[in-house]
Amino acid sequence: MRLTGVGRRHGLRRPWVLRGVNLELPAGALVRVEGRNGGGKSTLLRLLAGIDRPTEGRITGRPRRTAYVPERFPAALPLTASAYLVHLGRVHGLSRAGAADRAARWLERFGAAAYARTPLAELSKGSSQKVAVVQALLADPGLLVLDEAWTGLDASARAELDRAVAERTAAGGTVVFVDHDPARLAGAADAHYRVEGTGLVPVRAGADGGPYVRIEAAGPPGSAPPPGLAARRAPGGVLLLTVPAARSDAVLRELLMADPPWHIRAVKECEEAK
Repeated sequence: MRLTGVGRRHGLRRPWVLRGVNLELPAGALVRVEGRNGGGKSTLLRLLAGIDRPTEGRITGRPRRTAYVPERFPAALPLTASAYLVHLGRVHGLSRAGAADRAARWLERFGAAAYARTPLAELSKGSSQKVAVVQALLADPGLLVLDEAWTGLDASARAELDRAVAERTAAGGTVVFVDHDPARLAGAADAHYRVEGTGLVPVRAGADGGPYVRIEAAGPPGSAPPPGLAARRAPGGVLLLTVPAARSDAVLRELLMADPPWHIRAVKECEEAK
């Protein structure tokens, strides 16, 4: 997915919120965005998700399945949690039965299964936020956009969302997130940007501290690595990957669950993403 010269105004006669943003989001990438409150982070995320349109520039290559968790979830919809999730699943192209099954499994993972038949308007802030997260995850989006999505979740649900993000990127999905906690997914991001003025600037590589993990894996002759994993080949068909330590479990799981599975030869910690 690519943003070329993208800008967005407050309104026709108001100042620019963002202008001249150029950004490429590769498959399987985890991208962190930071900046001051009111500086344009949410505007950027809404543009990425397709909620808003740019005033100038182009956005190309957006995945067909794009999901978005807003900072404030509109919980007053006249539906139960389950009915809402099934409806969203249908919008994303799932069958009714498939959407219901996925909704139930994701609600269970986030500790919200007991609220499946509860009207959205009766849910607490924390429970409605779990529903907001589940609606974004249930259709395996190619692009997942999270705007302060961890806010309001209990500790168990926050950890579950961390795991879900790692699973999504390991499966080849792109995840872009904003969070007020600087320790959120620390060391896991493949790219890190800051909104400054009306533009977007990269944060120095490695500023989030690492560490990294180097993985050496071997598969059957001629086999391709699972999609979404950035890797290079070494002599003898060995696959070499260097990933943030926070993502290493998800990447290892992806390799071991491939068909046919890859043989893990070595896993080593390192300080740099070389």
